[in-house]
Amino acid sequence: MKFHWFAQQYYSKLPPEYGDTVESSWVTPPASYADPRQVGEDYHTYIRLMQQADGLGWDSLLLNEHHQTSLAMTPSPNLIASILAATTENAAIALCGNSLALYNPPIRVAEEIAMLDALSGGRIIAGIVFGTPMDSAFSYGVPPVELRERFHEARDLITRAWKATEPFAFNGKYTKLRYVNPWPRPVQDEIPVWIPGSGSVETWDVVNALDYCYGYLSFSGRQSAEPIVNGFWEHTAATGGNMNPNRMAFTQVICCADTDEEAERQYADAVKYFYRQNPTAIWQATPPGYTSQASIRENLTRAKTISAEERLKAQKGELSFWEYDELGYIIAGTPERVEQRVRALCTDLRIGQLITCMHVGNLAEDVAAKNNHLFGTQVIPKLRDVWADEEDRWTPKVSQERVAARFGAATV
Repeated sequence: MKFHWFAQQYYSKLPPEYGDTVESSWVTPPASYADPRQVGEDYHTYIRLMQQADGLGWDSLLLNEHHQTSLAMTPSPNLIASILAATTENAAIALCGNSLALYNPPIRVAEEIAMLDALSGGRIIAGIVFGTPMDSAFSYGVPPVELRERFHEARDLITRAWKATEPFAFNGKYTKLRYVNPWPRPVQDEIPVWIPGSGSVETWDVVNALDYCYGYLSFSGRQSAEPIVNGFWEHTAATGGNMNPNRMAFTQVICCADTDEEAERQYADAVKYFYRQNPTAIWQATPPGYTSQASIRENLTRAKTISAEERLKAQKGELSFWEYDELGYIIAGTPERVEQRVRALCTDLRIGQLITCMHVGNLAEDVAAKNNHLFGTQVIPKLRDVWADEEDRWTPKVSQERVAARFGAATV
């Protein structure tokens, strides 16, 4: 199996009362809370941790795109990706991803990803996303009912542009270009494409039809995620899709320490900071037209494995450290315990691509660096056997070869 280092890019110096006083950490939180110099320090922290992960055997360094939020200060993940492309050697760089419907014209995404693929020597994963309602509908003003249509038109333009051997005209509903001829073209003949989702049937159909990797980027724990991940695999099997576990990517917060007691002492405050400081207003998360009737029906009939009371307590930072662990929000403890828990998670849910969150909330950089070291040296090597006999076409070939050559990881 593969491991991907996720840089969520939190703002690390929010006041304690922030989560209780702002209506939402998205769209409308006062920008005065963010000291630009501190933002710069936070960016540098993440860059250093990702560079360390590149030297410890992670298979990719993963970045996302969000807007107007303290949760993820990455309005342009491609900017950070360009730094990593020039300063790392082994890991792929996963853009998970670019919100296609927000670009006008979206050919810019094709150009920038091709540029990054050339700069990195063919190590780019092209994650492409529909975008959260907070990003797309409220921060960027895209009508929710247009979002999927815009996304698919942009995806068609981008993937066609990467392969075209001569200029062509593109006459879409939202984008009209007389000449499409991007320079440079990608190094990879087939750039791996991932589409993150939160359980909508339409996204499942897209990734199955195109044989993309599906990324369930959830921070709500295994018990909440299990019905959605199982639902994806059941839907995939029923529609004749590819059941390769490497088509499933899953986020997991990791809190590794020398002892269980040390894990609680070092990570508890940062875990609570993350969940307590990130409220989302319900009206921002559920605009009319964003979710289809089919997906609403699927969600209503989906089994609920965590109570509403527990979910609310988790969101408010009111669970104990080991309650977060029990519900799967985090996997914590010694390398031995973490390895056992990760193995069970990935084998039970058919997860071939684990997106590890090694830094969370306001965690100190030295603690995150030790987390990297323990997981990279004592956990990852022991888990390489999981799904090792399955082909992986969703991680760049060159990064697989480099990681295998340096760290002895199997490639298929």
